[in-house]
Parts: sequence; C-alpha cells; structure tokens
Amino acid sequence: MPSVDVPLLEMKGITKSFPGVRALQDVSLEVRAGEVHSLVGENGAGKSTLIRILGGIYPRDAGQILLRGLPVEVASPTHARQLGISIIHQELNQVPALSVAENIFLGREPRRVGGLVDWDEMYARAGRLLADLGVSIDPRRRLGTLTVAEQQLVEIAKALSADAAIVVMDEPTAPLTVEETERLFGFIHDLRARDVGIIYITHRLEEVFKIADRVTVLRDGLHVGTYAIAGLTMDELISLMVGRRLTEKFPKEDVPLGPPVLDVRGLTVQGFFRDVSFILRHGEILGIAGLIGSGKAEVAHAIFGATSLDAGEILLDGRPVSIRSPADAIALGIGLVTEDRKRLGLVLSMSVRANITLPIVRRVAVALFIRRLEETALVTQAIRDLDMAVTSPEQIVRNLSGGTQQKVVVAKWLQTRARVLLMVEPTRGIDVGAKVEIYHLMVALARRGVGIVMVSSEMEEILGMSDRILVMHEGVITAEFPRAQATQEGIMASAAGRVRSAV
Repeated sequence: MPSVDVPLLEMKGITKSFPGVRALQDVSLEVRAGEVHSLVGENGAGKSTLIRILGGIYPRDAGQILLRGLPVEVASPTHARQLGISIIHQELNQVPALSVAENIFLGREPRRVGGLVDWDEMYARAGRLLADLGVSIDPRRRLGTLTVAEQQLVEIAKALSADAAIVVMDEPTAPLTVEETERLFGFIHDLRARDVGIIYITHRLEEVFKIADRVTVLRDGLHVGTYAIAGLTMDELISLMVGRRLTEKFPKEDVPLGPPVLDVRGLTVQGFFRDVSFILRHGEILGIAGLIGSGKAEVAHAIFGATSLDAGEILLDGRPVSIRSPADAIALGIGLVTEDRKRLGLVLSMSVRANITLPIVRRVAVALFIRRLEETALVTQAIRDLDMAVTSPEQIVRNLSGGTQQKVVVAKWLQTRARVLLMVEPTRGIDVGAKVEIYHLMVALARRGVGIVMVSSEMEEILGMSDRILVMHEGVITAEFPRAQATQEGIMASAAGRVRSAV
C-alpha cells in the first residue's frame, strides 16, 4: 500500500509532440490532498496539453502518471472520471438543447428501479448544486438560453457533482463577476477541507496569490519550476512566466478625442435591456461594466446587428443608419470581438489564415480568385503584430490554445479597418503578456481615431483602460464615471443597483 505521505497526483517527465511542434518536454506536476496548486504560463506554454493528457484526451509520448503513488494509464475522459479526476475545461463542452440538469448529470443520470431516469431526483440534486454555488438558475431551463457566464457556472456544478478526488479548473472565473468569483473561492475552500486536490489554471495572477498554496510555471512547453506562493511576488511570477519583466500592465494613453462616431439613442431589446443611450467619440475607449444579466454584452450584440432591436436609433458620424444584420454592421465599419470565440467568433475547422481574412475576403479577391500573395502578407503581419503562438498560417484554429484563438478573433477585425470596434471580454483567456499586447493595440487604434466600446467583467481592465465608464444593472445604465472619478467601490455599487445617478 502507498504511504499516506505520497502526493495525491504525480505527473513525471511528461512529453508530448504534435506534427511540427513539441508541446511538452519533460514536464512534471505534483498535487497533494487538500492543496490548491496553480498552473500558469503564457498561451502556448503547454498548460492545456498537460491537462488533456491527465484527462485522457491526449496520449502522452513519454512520462508517467501516478495517483496516490500508483501508476495509471488514463485511457479516456470517461476513465479519468472513474479514477476521480474531474476537469472544467476552458472551452465548455455542453449540449445546448438539453436542460441544465441533464447537462450536469449527462451519462450519470440518477435511475429508478427498472432503469428509468429519476427526473425529480435529478432536478433536485442539480438545484442543490447550483444553490451551493449561489446561482439561481432553474435546473429545468434549456442550457442554450443561458449566458456564457451562467453556462460556466453550470459546468462548475457538473464537475463538483462527481465527488472527485482531483478537480481541475481551467480559467473558471473568466466570465464571472467579482461576487460570483468570491462564491467560487468559498466552494474551493470547502473542497480543500475535504482533502480534494485542486489544479487551478488562470491568467488572473491575483487569484493565484489569493487561493493557491503552490504554483508550477510552464514556458514554451518546459517546466520552469514549482514554487511556494508565500515565497513569490507578482513581479517575480510574471518574470518566470514570460522570461522578461513587464514594465506596465495598463499602457493607457490620453488620446485627443474627436467628434462622435457612434450615437445610440433609446436602444431596447425586450428581456435584456431598455432605453440605453450613449455617445462614443473617435479615439475614445468607452468601458461598460455590470454583473451577469445586466445586459452589457447584449447591447454590443444589438449594435452589431446580431440581435434585433425593439426600439431605438443608431447614428454613425451623425447620420442615422439601419443595422439589420452583422453584414450591415461590417459594411458600415463596425466590428465585434465576441466573448464566445468558440461558437461565435471563429470557424474552428478553418485555418488561421482563412479566419483572419474572412471579413475582408472580397478585398483580397479578384472575381472568384483570392490574391494569395496579398492575403499571405496581411496574415503574416497580423501574426507578427499579435505575437501569435502558431506554427503556420495554415494551422487549424481548433488546435490552438484558447488565448491564441482570441488573438485570431482580434486580428480578424483589425483587418476590416473598422471605425467602431465593440470588444466584449477582449482579454478573456489571454495570458498577462498577451493582455498587454492587446491593450497596446487598443491604444494604437484609439490614436488612429477608432472608437472602442469595451465590455468587460474584469474590474482592473475597466479601470485601467477606459476613458469613461458606463455601468449597467438589470438592463439599465445606472451610472457614468469619467476616468479620473471612477473607483472599484463606485462601479460595484452602481452594478448592484445601489447608485443610479451618474458621477
């Protein structure tokens, strides 16, 4: 029998290659019972590959996995769950047409005598799991009607329902608000008390220092080291991750603002938001903050023509325009960086090249033929500008890390030379170094006169990059803050509906 002192999980000397790229080389990870062990690194560092090997999705080329000191072969995701390994992936794997409860217990439905599904028991158990997470979602509701953040909470409930010995959380708080994140941390504390081992993957490094005991750093598929959190500073951790020091987290510049480029008046979509009005100026970064269900993302989708308006008017450069579809918006010079890159932002089966030039295919084509040299030059420059971790422009987008996929989404809209860029959660799933690159791009666009609407759940991002901040609560704008007067406390109060007048 293994000693009680052996780690709950050991991954030793893990190596994995794909055609044309070495994803992992001699990487090790150790997790103890009752420990929160954070796994960090830039996009393309190998974090997701390591977890997919643990979860039985990828076979390893070399190395060993031990559970409580005993070697195991994780043959499939189902086998991983049977071994007590539960993984909350960054990209959600759900069935939108089924109910919330059915998604939570898919393949593990409670049964009555005779084998029939015990629906009452399943709904009751799903309700209790969601209540423990502080979520008021009807377990009978169809999952496809939920927001991305609500779907993430359902995925967390699914993982926790399995009573696993090891829980892997890959960017679990990316779509969550501050209050929802705090509730999740409380639940993580409860899991630790039950001797569950937690692998916590995040690009929000402040979370690492808040809840983790140790951190393992990967860089370019190599194991940089494992460190006790108590002996690290934020700057040291960032330097270990990126191999250099970042001198400025939010490179915001004061850009002279031009005349209004976008003027929305009384926008209403029943059930989501009502009477939303604001003006965006050339060169301005306008932040929109709010809790889940506030309608902030839906406003951006409506301006882009992805949702039909019930009322309201949109003006571009002072002229009324009709936007009935995304095609209309693109033709008018409006782009949307969506928060749901997997479902709405990319064609996963296509190459990096094809995704980046998709909105401008007519610009790089003559009749039915694409000018390949011009297209290749555009894509090569975009890959260089955003420092994308790709082996080739022909690499299939599905095979990229989440953060690199987000860079492809951003690159796609940069090609359109948009006058207005709607950016919904623009740095979700992006590492700290790549975030700074995106912020520099936003500033460069603002200098060129592009008006940017940035919808974000990250308070630091809203405060650090916005010229002006609007706050929404239950579909209504409750406050407006100039940059100099914006505070986290003021924004949170307004987002909760406690302040309804602009500063």
